[in-house]
Amino acid sequence: MAMSFQAKQAMVAEVSDVATRAHSAVLAEYRGLTAGQMDRLRIEGRHGGAYLKVIKNNLAKLAVKGTDYECMNDAFVGPVILGFSLEDPGSAARVMSEFAKSNDALKVTAVSFNGQLLPGDQLDRLAKLPTRDEALAQLMRVMKAPIDKLARTTREPVAQTARAMAAVRDQKQAA
Repeated sequence: MAMSFQAKQAMVAEVSDVATRAHSAVLAEYRGLTAGQMDRLRIEGRHGGAYLKVIKNNLAKLAVKGTDYECMNDAFVGPVILGFSLEDPGSAARVMSEFAKSNDALKVTAVSFNGQLLPGDQLDRLAKLPTRDEALAQLMRVMKAPIDKLARTTREPVAQTARAMAAVRDQKQAA
């Protein structure tokens, strides 16, 4: 069924709005997937913090015009699903990567991060980026390490003195 002009405008506006807020984008060819598999991919995308949209290539080109993802224009070929990471830079990549492991029909064709177009085989580099919570935990570990070392260093002379006094006490009791 053909879309009306207003529906096309609304879709372009929606995708364009998401593209301006997104951290990264993933483009994949979905030829060969069943409707049930596509539904499962969309559900995983919602749970994984990604916005996934099947969109016509011409409409997608209009939607990403003027955004960091305009570099993907040449990659819009064939039936594609466009995924944007909304929570962290790797969320769409993680969703697509996990889904592609169990479904060979999904072929990632392009990845865009910070306005730079990467080939589809670079998906794992983006998927392995830490989530926001993981990055904060790593930062806290790095900030906490010098404090822990200082505490151990300042505590050691007192502990060493206590051990020496205990050894002298044990030696006197033995004698």
